[in-house]
Amino acid sequence: MPAYSGCPVVSTTACRAAPGVTRPGPPTAHLHDRLPDQTVAMPVAARGLRAPRDVRPATRTSEESFVTTTDTSAPLPEDVAIETIDTTAASVQAENVTFADFDVRPEIVAALADAGITAPFPIQAMTLPVALAGHDIIGQAKTGTGKTLGFGVPLLHRVIAPGEDGWDTFPRQGKPQALVIVPTRELAVQVAGDLQTASKRRSVRVALLYGGRAYEPQIEMLNRGVEVVVGTPGRMIDLMNQGHLDLSAVRCVVLDEADEMLDLGFLPDVEKLLARTPASRHTMLFSATMPGAVVAMARRYMTQPTHIRANQPDDEGATVKNIKQVIYRAHALDKVEMLARILQAKDRGLTIVFARTKRTAAKVADELVDRGFAAGALHGDLGQGAREQALRAFRNGKVDVLVATDVAARGIDVDDVTHVVNYQCPEDEKTYLHRTGRTGRAGHKGTAVTFVDWDDVPRWSLIDKALGLGIPDPVETYSSSENLYADLDIPVGTTGRLPRGQRTRAGLDAEVLEDLGETGKRHSSGRSEAGRGDRGGRSGGERGGRSEGGRGGRSGGDREGAREQRTDRPARQRTRRSADADAPANEAPAAASTERTERTEGGDAPRRRRRRRRGGSGESTTES
Repeated sequence: MPAYSGCPVVSTTACRAAPGVTRPGPPTAHLHDRLPDQTVAMPVAARGLRAPRDVRPATRTSEESFVTTTDTSAPLPEDVAIETIDTTAASVQAENVTFADFDVRPEIVAALADAGITAPFPIQAMTLPVALAGHDIIGQAKTGTGKTLGFGVPLLHRVIAPGEDGWDTFPRQGKPQALVIVPTRELAVQVAGDLQTASKRRSVRVALLYGGRAYEPQIEMLNRGVEVVVGTPGRMIDLMNQGHLDLSAVRCVVLDEADEMLDLGFLPDVEKLLARTPASRHTMLFSATMPGAVVAMARRYMTQPTHIRANQPDDEGATVKNIKQVIYRAHALDKVEMLARILQAKDRGLTIVFARTKRTAAKVADELVDRGFAAGALHGDLGQGAREQALRAFRNGKVDVLVATDVAARGIDVDDVTHVVNYQCPEDEKTYLHRTGRTGRAGHKGTAVTFVDWDDVPRWSLIDKALGLGIPDPVETYSSSENLYADLDIPVGTTGRLPRGQRTRAGLDAEVLEDLGETGKRHSSGRSEAGRGDRGGRSGGERGGRSEGGRGGRSGGDREGAREQRTDRPARQRTRRSADADAPANEAPAAASTERTERTEGGDAPRRRRRRRRGGSGESTTES
């Protein structure tokens, strides 16, 4: 494909070797005139790091080095251009870069330093110069590489807080200036926490809006005034329709994990929220994966966005290099035993076990607790209080095993998670990336173990091909297989139960269950803990739930409840029939009981017998 004439084009490797190269802001003025399939040549970033105060189109001199940037998506409309920057860690961090090297408020830099965060990750270093200049961004990097601060720092930099310069003359005091939309409640909590950490030295007010909690505290917070709103689409639309959430003053919008929002069907809700924001807003879209629907949404709602993809220089694969990938073909009846032995591997820290269905997650958590492990469940059938209780207990170390559905695959940001176990094969490669991305975060090492059932081998083959893992046919493994012990460093002689001397954690009950004033909650007690048999338990996939235990999976809930009902009703009938024979005073109950029994055993004919028996019974009783 043709590039600009006179522009020398070099690879990112050449850029890393060239010291002192600089990057002005990305060119925007001439993007409309470029054909959709042309290659764009852009200057490489400058020391690269301080955002230019006046952005100008890139100059084309022979002394400059360039990065080849292409748009690999489908053909673009004539009025939209998406510019892509592919880079590596070394090309933007050749010199020891810190957040202080960027044109960021010193209060933000100091707050991050207080939390031990001084050097940016590649996605952050690439994003900050472009975002601080006010350009729309599509940020793409692997899970666990720091996307939250990639948009959080520019967002907070643009916000004016009470008591700061410009606040007295700000026309919309107390109205949200920034909006962050996320797909799940757990991710909303994580993002809001990171923003609060980065703004601790300022008076920025961050509102967290998501379902499962009472409306009143959130409404009261909005009425007092906020600068940043983080939340899920459903609750924000509810508050917006009620007139409590005013988005007319929003200057910056962030869509985090946009592909997940599309998968969950939130696109209409996101469009409603975007329609209430000013057209001149600054929009940033971040996600680990970028399907075509996300690019289409960017064309519709973003203005000449710059697509930034950042990778480590020695990590070109789809998965994170620091994560060890272990795949086993396992039998459904042996999975719990295998899992119990994996949880006793040497140097194992916090562990997340992922299941496809809510019923399986609850069942596996109960099994592990019975075997002596400190485990908790996290799935959609739990009320919000129980979900947050499990997350707090996991972060605080009171439980070291969290059994979760994919609701937790995005939003759990715990640095010391050493193992992730896919108890059931993921649905696709995107789910696999986000599940395994819960470990190996922030530069740490991790291990991802996946159990593939015989029925899931075709699905796994597609995942393996898409990610290039090179394990299309996993080795058949059981809890007694030697390769299981060797691969995961499990001590010889380990059994499926945790020895009593190693049961040192407090457990889930040691964490306080908060009363959140939940709306529409499902309690964490009763049937939801026993493996619910209602519609909520089935919504995650009936077939997946049965595959792990067949009808036995229901024994904790439905079958026991049905047994109780069957034994109660006949007992009452027998009591009433005996009363009919022994106690003349109980004629009416006996007759009623006999009537119910006859109705179930016959049709119209038994009614005539009922009338005769009722009369005969009454006569015989009167005579006696």
